Amino acid sequence: MLVRDAMSTVVLTIGPAHTLRQAARLMSARHVGAAIVLDPDTSGLGILTERDILNSVGAGQDPDVEKAGDHTTTDVVFAAPGWTLDDAAEAMTRGGFRHLIVLADAEPAGVVSVRDIIRCWTPQRPEPARRETALA
Repeated sequence: MLVRDAMSTVVLTIGPAHTLRQAARLMSARHVGAAIVLDPDTSGLGILTERDILNSVGAGQDPDVEKAGDHTTTDVVFAAPGWTLDDAAEAMTRGGFRHLIVLADAEPAGVVSVRDIIRCWTPQRPEPARRETALA
């Protein structure tokens, strides 16, 4: 299976001036663990993850003051849609991260996460039948 088959194509993109609280709210509302940070001044792409926000709050920083751009990983490893899921998992393991931005034609096409890979690698099991219990 390929990255293109597993990746999320609905991607949250934020700017570096978003506060960490704003980023967290947007990530929570979309049920994603990472946001692509697009800095129009540098034409660069970065990634802000739930772990970045957690580390900042854990260090006592104010999420209403801290900016996404100050906590963004800019030394990003990108995946291609044609990578295998094994390639993506290997890159994540080697780099110690759980999300990869997927680029197609030098543009963000999606994000693939460890959860996406596990979902594809895990056989879908039917839900167990529900048993009704009678109360006497």
